[in-house]
Amino acid sequence: MAIENEILITLAAEIVEAHVSNNSIAVGEVSTLIEKVYGALEKLGVPTQAVVEKPKGAVSIRASIKPEHLVSMIDGKPYKMLKRHLTLHGYTPESYREAFGLPSDYPMIAASHSQKRREIAKTLGLGRKRKAPVEPVVADKPARKPRVKKVVAELTEG
Repeated sequence: MAIENEILITLAAEIVEAHVSNNSIAVGEVSTLIEKVYGALEKLGVPTQAVVEKPKGAVSIRASIKPEHLVSMIDGKPYKMLKRHLTLHGYTPESYREAFGLPSDYPMIAASHSQKRREIAKTLGLGRKRKAPVEPVVADKPARKPRVKKVVAELTEG
């Protein structure tokens, strides 16, 4: 402890010396400057606990869920899909839910938007198994007439 104290005093003296050599300071203020620098150096070695506050949502959880849109807890603006907005602000859906105290089943897409996408998928036939491909029916074709060569045709005509 005494060695650390001596090191802090030496560092404080060097810092004050460098400051005084470049700046004009009244003689009475030098001791206060030494005390402030020493106190600041002492605080550097002490670990501090960072108090992490949960961000407060822009609106209540109940008010954030509407059929047409979801209201962001970050900025209070309405969105149909929150995922892109969250990534812009450095959140994942899980970290967003955790940061604002949202339930794990909190939606990331508005209900009306989800319904529209569901209807489009149904009309396109997505999600259904494909029907077995129909093999083309080969009908018996009548036999072709053989081609008559031009030379043979001319001889028979003339």
